[in-house]
Amino acid sequence: MNRKHMCGAVIAAAVLLLPAVLAAQTDPNANSGAGGSPFPQAQPQQQGSQQGSQANGTQAGQPSSMRDSLGAPGQMGQQILDKQFVRAAAENGMADVKLGSLAVEKGGPDVKELAQKLVDDHTAMNKEMDTVADTLGVMLPKKLNKEAQAEYEKLNGLSGKDFDTEYLTYTVKAHWQTRHSYYMEATAAADPDLQSQVIKDMETMHEHLGLISKAAKAEGITLPPRPPRPAAANAANK
Repeated sequence: MNRKHMCGAVIAAAVLLLPAVLAAQTDPNANSGAGGSPFPQAQPQQQGSQQGSQANGTQAGQPSSMRDSLGAPGQMGQQILDKQFVRAAAENGMADVKLGSLAVEKGGPDVKELAQKLVDDHTAMNKEMDTVADTLGVMLPKKLNKEAQAEYEKLNGLSGKDFDTEYLTYTVKAHWQTRHSYYMEATAAADPDLQSQVIKDMETMHEHLGLISKAAKAEGITLPPRPPRPAAANAANK
């Protein structure tokens, strides 16, 4: 077996094990005392390039929405969905860095620490996704979408506890929703490099959810409840 085939086999095995791995992961907010798990009440599969504090659908969720309505797209169709996903993921990652940088400036001590971690991690994740985008020939966005820009402006007008509450609420919703779209992409991506990157980034986002919960507890902020896990959402669509 050559190296390319071996890589493909490893990724395929990872995807087959993905549902079991996700099921085994503990809820990062289970022991936080912050009012339950940090899944937002949202429509995780709405189309559009939104990632606001009201947990509107993100563009990163668009490919899975299209799969739900159109069924398996086939190899060529999946390649198109992969490119849409990469562009949306880059857009969301850019928002994570931009809003996180603002939180480093304006947040309380625990929020500042969290935000710096998120800025560092998402900057690295964005660079790695950029490499995948180059391979797929995807032109990436250069600025925030309208919804993320509106959230930035909203946060910029807040201070103190109001800022911390809005930032943590927005960030936990965005992470749960983005992680859901990554789960959908991990099970269907046609490109093995993209698939491998998505699985890796999901692990980082799971870590972030635990850190967000920890910061919320330290600040006395109650996070919103989580939406259904991907398996439950898929079953409801059948």
